[in-house]
Formats: sequence, structure tokens, C-alpha cells
Amino acid sequence: MTREELKQYLPHREPMLLVDDVAEEEGCVRGHYRVTGEEFFLKGHFPSYPVVPGVILCEIMAQSGSLLVKDQLQGRTPLYAGIDGVRFKQAVRPGDTIEVVARIVSRRQALVQIEAEATVDGHRCASGKLSFMLIDNEKLNTK
Repeated sequence: MTREELKQYLPHREPMLLVDDVAEEEGCVRGHYRVTGEEFFLKGHFPSYPVVPGVILCEIMAQSGSLLVKDQLQGRTPLYAGIDGVRFKQAVRPGDTIEVVARIVSRRQALVQIEAEATVDGHRCASGKLSFMLIDNEKLNTK
């Protein structure tokens, strides 16, 4: 799926849409995001040595992984329920392309737990288990 096709499923929009493309494979998804260096989160993290923050790497993994249940995303928003065992192994910098491979670990009704790994050029930069709830959009407070 291309970035525009992803918008049919993900509620995220620029500047928080952090997936460029996703391919479904047997039991998993493989997503990519190219760090351009122009992202808002790099401007202050760190000005002389820009590094993608760990929380943003988690978000990239979560957005890619939520597409494992893309058919259940219509009319729903995936909201974090937990982040477990996340480890960061190497810095991600402008010009890097992050590849995420994710698979479902468990699913209980609207609660989905995925296992995800983010790599750059085949080297692990982050991995862990991420949980999210699929919340019906009409139940979200839209103040």
C-alpha cells in the first residue's frame, strides 16, 4: 500500500503519518519510513546531531503494525494500551530508511498486541511489544 492508500485505514495525517508504504506478507506486515531530516521532531532532538526519538520509533512501529488489523480500522482509532520490553539498539538519523516487520502476538476483542522490529540497513534499531485498543470513533471525545 502506498502512503495515500494507507490514509484509507490510518487516522494519522501529516506531520504524524509516519509510514510511507506497507506490504502484507504471510502473518506479518513490512512497512517503511524514510527519514528526510525535515521532520518536526528532529529540529530540537538534537540540533547538532539529529536523532529520531525513541518514542517516534515506537510510533512508526505501531502505525505499521496496526495495519495488521486494517479491516477493523474503518470507523475506529487505534490508541496505545501499552509498550512492553522495548529496546533501542542504534540511532536513526536523517537519510535512513526504517523497515518495520510486525506480527500479532495476541488479540482479545478490541485489544491487539503486536511484536515489532525496526531496522535500518538490516541492523536492529528498535524492537518490542506494543498494545493498542481499537476505539470506535463515535466514542471518542471530539471537543
